[in-house]
Amino acid sequence: MKINSPLQAYEHLPKTNCGDCGEPTCMAFASHMLDRSKKIEECPHLLDEKYEDNYTTLTDLLAPEIREVVIGTGDRAITIGGDDVLYRHKLTFFNKTAFAYDVWDTMDENELVSRVNKIQNFTKFYIGDFLTLDAIAIRCVSGDADQFARTVSTVITTTELPLVLCSLDAGVLSTALEVACDRKPLIYAATTENWRDIAELVLKYDVPVVLSNPGDPDALKSLALTFESMGITDLVLDPGTSPTKGLRDSFENFLKLRRAGIAGQTDIAYPLMAVPMTAWAELDGVSAAYWESVLASVFTVRYGDIAIMHGIEPYALLPELHIRDTVYTDPRKPVMVDSGVFEIGSPDQKSPVIITTNFALTYYTVESDLASNDIGCYLCVVDTDGIGVEAAVAGGQLTAAKIKDAFASAGFDVQEKTDHGTIILPGLAARLQGDVEDTTGLTVMVGPPDSGQIPRWMESRWEQQS
Repeated sequence: MKINSPLQAYEHLPKTNCGDCGEPTCMAFASHMLDRSKKIEECPHLLDEKYEDNYTTLTDLLAPEIREVVIGTGDRAITIGGDDVLYRHKLTFFNKTAFAYDVWDTMDENELVSRVNKIQNFTKFYIGDFLTLDAIAIRCVSGDADQFARTVSTVITTTELPLVLCSLDAGVLSTALEVACDRKPLIYAATTENWRDIAELVLKYDVPVVLSNPGDPDALKSLALTFESMGITDLVLDPGTSPTKGLRDSFENFLKLRRAGIAGQTDIAYPLMAVPMTAWAELDGVSAAYWESVLASVFTVRYGDIAIMHGIEPYALLPELHIRDTVYTDPRKPVMVDSGVFEIGSPDQKSPVIITTNFALTYYTVESDLASNDIGCYLCVVDTDGIGVEAAVAGGQLTAAKIKDAFASAGFDVQEKTDHGTIILPGLAARLQGDVEDTTGLTVMVGPPDSGQIPRWMESRWEQQS
């Protein structure tokens, strides 16, 4: 039986409220264990022999339904799996889908290094964070074990990203693992034909492995049971990813496996792999890139834990990364930035002082609109618990008192910093104008409801009042 509430977890804690875990009470620590912001080991008393049974019980009861598998080592290692629910509104999804982009062993060395660098250096700034790619999938196209090993060696010296070694030939994989085993790569793949040889490699090198049997979940389950009986549990299941006409069947197989795993069928409760790059086997050019993005999006939502892909053009990468970020943003926690008063450009005493909230999307939209139009100003970011302007006004998170406190906390005196003593409210907070004037003693203007309209508003209103 799983633990579903902090009170259930609390029953297995020492109940001393000692604070050694960094939390003021054992109940607070129990809450953080459930949302995975704290680990069981962070309670030092649970490591004592006296609480050995409690530790074991908590470890079992808090373990996710879908096994977690770690690929790679060090700071760049990725963890996949670990889900407890089918729908994130019931809890959340914790480990985002890992995106691995391919290289192959028939590439010229310069071309190989260039592509690896493009993959590892790609970043996209989005709502306060950088979206990046996660891993390199190295495909054996030549069939030559030595050539594949040389390619793997070159990739290893070029990047610290985790690796997926792709071949159905155990001999090829064995030669590559002699070079790469210290990096704990994921090997792809064991099938109903080669499973014995692949299992020997997994036991020898202690690496995670993909089990592949496209279109046949029952055979995939049988493979998983066989590997588990051999003591191999770092497994990833590949039920097959068919583009276009076969998409429905692939989608249904993913659903069946994940639902069964969440329901407690431990023999198939493993992370799932999608291979959107299969689109390139049927199509080419922009059509293949389009269908690859479609597949990546579909199986990011339902329920791919790792995906192997090919296209690295921005028009392909951006939709894949954005939908992943959306799905794996915790809906229970508003995305917010720090509050304070920040300088945009090079403001002086004549520059406007603009109010906004600390909801990340609001802040970065306003900041971008100001910076891109060369509007030097002071931007006062009020702590509204990560809620946007209109909702914060309605809910009482954006008030005259909070605006005054924001300036006080930042040590920013509008009368001293400017020669106009004026602040500008967002248009959606217009109804606060009188209260803010009374509370702060400042002149208050109401700006446009959309920050994209600020440049025109500045020309017509601010310059006139100046």
